[in-house]
Amino acid sequence: MFAPVECFIGIRYIYARRGNHFIAFISLTAIVATALGVAVLLTILSIMNGFEGELRERILGMSAHLEVDTRGAAARDWPAIVAALRARDGVLAAAPYISRDVLVAQRGVVRAVEVRGIVPAAEVGVTTLDAHLIAGSAASLGAGRYNVVIGAELADQLGLRLGDDLMLLSPQPVVTPAGLVPRLKRFTISGVFEFGLQEHDSALVLVNIDDAARLFRLGERVDGVRVRLADAGTAPRLKKALAQELALPARDWTDTHRNLFRALGTEKIAMFVILALAIAIAAFNLVSILVVAVTEKRGDVAMLGALGLTRGGVMRVFFVQGGITGVLGVLGGLALGYLLAVNVGTVVSTLETLLGFRVFSPEVYYISTIPSQPRWPDFVITAVFALALALVAPLYPAWLAARPSPAEGLRHE
Repeated sequence: MFAPVECFIGIRYIYARRGNHFIAFISLTAIVATALGVAVLLTILSIMNGFEGELRERILGMSAHLEVDTRGAAARDWPAIVAALRARDGVLAAAPYISRDVLVAQRGVVRAVEVRGIVPAAEVGVTTLDAHLIAGSAASLGAGRYNVVIGAELADQLGLRLGDDLMLLSPQPVVTPAGLVPRLKRFTISGVFEFGLQEHDSALVLVNIDDAARLFRLGERVDGVRVRLADAGTAPRLKKALAQELALPARDWTDTHRNLFRALGTEKIAMFVILALAIAIAAFNLVSILVVAVTEKRGDVAMLGALGLTRGGVMRVFFVQGGITGVLGVLGGLALGYLLAVNVGTVVSTLETLLGFRVFSPEVYYISTIPSQPRWPDFVITAVFALALALVAPLYPAWLAARPSPAEGLRHE
């Protein structure tokens, strides 16, 4: 399809050994523009993957991969359900829980929060609570102690610290001679955690599961079982299996935070489309470069036609020139994009040191570094898209070069 002479001439047109170096310069410009477009796209996608992974890790640090609802007929059989879940392949830990919405009151300030009753020894296997405690310990949540572990943001809002008392107001009223009054219970703060997510740090308090059962008058019942899996991606499949085998309703982490991760996916697609325009601009630049090359080499093309090179051969000459220029740009962009994606943290840290400011100050942002997570599907999709543009761009200039007859081309020489 491509004769050696056509490939040789096309490659020769990419650079100039003597005389006019303009074609070589604009060819280098096209390579650099394509490489930068591809590299920027891959770097941004990797950074978005990093932020998504960081967000998922923080969410799953306090949220279980799977939650099994035991508030139905199986309410009193939850120990057997926990044992059955722990025996399944791929399950790392399972722990019962009680969850209710209550009001907390302190110094005239009232907040609506979620009270979650947990078994401290089992909870550390389901979540990463211990790793995010900034004061106190989960072991302080002993049965009958009426201790509570709260989020750092909630503690700041209420002006609380370790050892302070916190009043919990249950929505279940108590019947007294004076009428219905809310259930009140005073707890002591024995720990503070910080996950970097507002829904946890400002609206979640943890108590012992026995204390929660007494507060809400549940007896031996629990609301459900929280499960941690070896692979969070298997949660939807396990949810379906539990619905069929145990007839228990369940929800996984993709159900709980579906809108959030769907929004992140949509944002990533939009960012890909926007940044892909940079590669498209480089492809249009390649078209203009080849048009200039066709004009510059008009006499050479006419001479080649007079010597017997067909119009198809002329098209292949300029297709080779443009194709190699585009492919070199794409390959260079893939290499540069990978290097930037892997070392973006080091690059940003160096720039912060040189310029004397922080991009993400730890005093303002929970994520104070720029995470990056290169994924090979992003590289494959970007490479295919960029190569397609790089190989389509030379078609029109190549056709333009083959249009004039050799006599017409030599008339002006």
